[in-house]
Amino acid sequence: QVQLVESGGGLVQPGGSLRLSCAASGFSLSYYAIGWFRQAPGKEREGVSCITPNGNTHYTDSVKGRFAVSRDNAEATVYLQMNGLKPEDTAVYYCAATPGHFCLVRAVPLYNYRGQGTQVTVSS
Repeated sequence: QVQLVESGGGLVQPGGSLRLSCAASGFSLSYYAIGWFRQAPGKEREGVSCITPNGNTHYTDSVKGRFAVSRDNAEATVYLQMNGLKPEDTAVYYCAATPGHFCLVRAVPLYNYRGQGTQVTVSS
Protein backbone atom coordinates (compact mmCIF):
# COMPACT_ATOMS: atom_id res chain seq x y z
CA GLN A 1 0.00 0.00 0.00
CA VAL A 2 1.51 3.27 -1.14
CA GLN A 3 1.63 5.82 1.65
CA LEU A 4 3.09 9.30 1.98
CA VAL A 5 3.06 11.04 5.34
CA GLU A 6 4.05 14.68 5.74
CA SER A 7 5.23 16.28 8.96
CA GLY A 8 6.99 19.40 10.16
CA GLY A 9 4.41 22.07 9.51
CA GLY A 10 3.49 24.71 12.04
CA LEU A 11 3.25 28.38 12.85
CA VAL A 12 6.29 30.53 12.12
CA GLN A 13 6.98 34.26 11.97
CA PRO A 14 7.84 35.95 8.67
CA GLY A 15 11.47 35.34 7.86
CA GLY A 16 11.52 32.10 9.80
CA SER A 17 12.24 28.55 8.68
CA LEU A 18 10.57 25.18 8.67
CA ARG A 19 11.64 21.77 7.45
CA LEU A 20 8.95 19.52 6.08
CA SER A 21 9.43 15.77 5.84
CA CYS A 22 7.66 13.26 3.63
CA ALA A 23 7.99 9.64 4.71
CA ALA A 24 7.24 7.12 1.96
CA SER A 25 6.25 3.49 2.31
CA GLY A 26 4.78 0.75 0.17
CA PHE A 27 6.91 1.48 -2.90
CA SER A 28 10.54 1.93 -3.85
CA LEU A 29 11.29 5.63 -3.57
CA SER A 30 14.35 5.23 -5.77
CA TYR A 31 12.21 4.94 -8.90
CA TYR A 32 9.90 7.86 -8.21
CA ALA A 33 10.01 11.58 -8.70
CA ILE A 34 8.74 13.36 -5.59
CA GLY A 35 7.16 16.77 -5.52
CA TRP A 36 5.66 19.24 -3.12
CA PHE A 37 2.57 21.27 -3.84
CA ARG A 38 0.52 23.59 -1.69
CA GLN A 39 -3.00 24.85 -1.48
CA ALA A 40 -4.10 28.01 0.28
CA PRO A 41 -7.76 28.72 1.16
CA GLY A 42 -9.67 29.84 -1.93
CA LYS A 43 -6.72 29.22 -4.24
CA GLU A 44 -5.78 26.53 -6.70
CA ARG A 45 -3.17 23.91 -5.98
CA GLU A 46 0.32 25.16 -6.81
CA GLY A 47 3.37 23.05 -7.55
CA VAL A 48 6.25 24.20 -5.34
CA SER A 49 9.16 21.90 -6.03
CA CYS A 50 10.15 18.47 -7.29
CA ILE A 51 13.16 16.18 -7.22
CA THR A 52 14.01 13.40 -9.64
CA PRO A 53 15.29 9.97 -8.58
CA ASN A 54 18.88 11.05 -9.31
CA GLY A 55 18.52 14.28 -7.37
CA ASN A 56 17.79 16.96 -9.96
CA THR A 57 15.66 19.68 -8.38
CA HIS A 58 13.17 22.20 -9.73
CA TYR A 59 11.27 25.05 -8.11
CA THR A 60 8.47 27.42 -8.87
CA ASP A 61 9.77 30.98 -9.27
CA SER A 62 8.26 32.31 -6.05
CA VAL A 63 10.33 30.00 -3.84
CA LYS A 64 13.64 29.89 -5.72
CA GLY A 65 16.51 30.78 -3.43
CA ARG A 66 14.39 30.22 -0.32
CA PHE A 67 13.28 26.58 -0.48
CA ALA A 68 15.43 23.48 -0.99
CA VAL A 69 14.19 19.97 -1.67
CA SER A 70 16.30 16.90 -0.91
CA ARG A 71 15.84 13.18 -0.64
CA ASP A 72 17.27 10.25 1.28
CA ASN A 73 16.30 7.13 -0.64
CA ALA A 74 17.79 4.85 2.02
CA GLU A 75 15.53 6.43 4.62
CA ALA A 76 12.63 6.69 2.13
CA THR A 77 12.18 10.33 3.07
CA VAL A 78 12.04 13.59 1.13
CA TYR A 79 12.57 16.96 2.76
CA LEU A 80 11.57 20.51 1.97
CA GLN A 81 13.68 23.10 3.75
CA MET A 82 11.85 26.42 3.74
CA ASN A 83 13.76 29.57 4.68
CA GLY A 84 12.77 33.20 4.51
CA LEU A 85 9.11 32.32 4.87
CA LYS A 86 6.54 34.89 3.86
CA PRO A 87 2.85 35.23 4.75
CA GLU A 88 2.00 34.28 1.16
CA ASP A 89 3.63 30.88 1.78
CA THR A 90 0.79 30.03 4.17
CA ALA A 91 -0.96 26.91 2.87
CA VAL A 92 -1.39 23.20 3.37
CA TYR A 93 1.67 21.51 1.91
CA TYR A 94 1.46 18.08 0.32
CA CYS A 95 4.09 15.72 -0.97
CA ALA A 96 3.30 13.64 -4.03
CA ALA A 97 4.96 10.88 -6.00
CA THR A 98 4.99 9.63 -9.55
CA PRO A 99 7.13 6.94 -11.19
CA GLY A 100 9.73 8.18 -13.63
CA HIS A 101 13.08 9.83 -14.12
CA PHE A 102 11.92 13.39 -14.66
CA CYS A 103 9.67 15.89 -12.96
CA LEU A 104 7.81 19.06 -13.81
CA VAL A 105 6.86 21.39 -10.97
CA ARG A 106 3.55 22.46 -12.46
CA ALA A 107 2.51 18.82 -12.83
CA VAL A 108 3.11 17.88 -9.18
CA PRO A 109 -0.53 18.42 -8.10
CA LEU A 110 -1.49 15.74 -10.64
CA TYR A 111 0.89 13.05 -9.38
CA ASN A 112 -0.42 9.54 -8.74
CA TYR A 113 0.04 9.51 -5.00
CA ARG A 114 -0.07 12.21 -2.34
CA GLY A 115 -0.12 12.53 1.44
CA GLN A 116 -2.65 14.08 3.76
CA GLY A 117 -0.87 17.42 3.98
CA THR A 118 0.66 19.52 6.72
CA GLN A 119 -0.35 23.09 7.56
CA VAL A 120 2.20 25.87 7.29
CA THR A 121 1.18 29.24 8.68
CA VAL A 122 3.42 32.27 8.40
CA SER A 123 2.21 35.09 10.58
CA SER A 124 3.42 37.56 13.17
